[in-house]
Amino acid sequence: MDTSQSPPIEARALRKSFRGRVRVDDVSFTVGSGRITGLLGPNGAGKTTTIRMLLGLAAPASGDALVFGRPYRELETPGRTVGAVLDSGGLHPSRSGRTHLRIVAARSGIPAARVDEVLAEVGMTADADRRAGGYSLGMRQRIALASALLGQPRVLVLDEPANGLDPTGMHWLRQRLRAFADAGGTVLLSSHLLSDVQDIADDVVVIVDGAVAAASSLQDALAASNGDLEGFYLSVAGDRTGVR
Repeated sequence: MDTSQSPPIEARALRKSFRGRVRVDDVSFTVGSGRITGLLGPNGAGKTTTIRMLLGLAAPASGDALVFGRPYRELETPGRTVGAVLDSGGLHPSRSGRTHLRIVAARSGIPAARVDEVLAEVGMTADADRRAGGYSLGMRQRIALASALLGQPRVLVLDEPANGLDPTGMHWLRQRLRAFADAGGTVLLSSHLLSDVQDIADDVVVIVDGAVAAASSLQDALAASNGDLEGFYLSVAGDRTGVR
């Protein structure tokens, strides 16, 4: 299969059910190189299930979840192709952030020297040798981001990466992701924080009740709502909670 012209991320008619309930129903969208796409929707809309299918953590009942034209599990070097943050809860409380990253690096065949580089990148050098059980939520999120960056991936898939970050951390995250995309990288970002998505995204996809309710450039979304992403979101998602 020639995947040279395939988009970095592509969902094709994805469908997934759990316990007889459809969670994702015919979801299709693409994310191009050099783009940041905000994946929006109420709690339970199907965003995380879609992300898990893209990362090979859940098998679609039908449809395709592709990274550069291939299912995640068929990538030759997945850890060097895709960096992911699904939650910040995967840290063992008795391990330090540095030890956690060394384990992740070893499993992916990444040189140990890269650990110190990503710790500096996310501002965690000073706290790297503390036990993770004493970390704040924001610190745990920074270590999760460091883990995603270890393999110097071409694609980042992030589920609520700003959760727990203070304003300084959120400013850093926006700058880091913008620089990553401007260098040709691809970012799929799920978030409840519409203001942050408006500040950074190039495109938005809104999922409601497991289906794509809207997919457009951010510029077009703002043009349709007098420059207000919240207004655009509410116009397509209806009166549902789960974003702010």
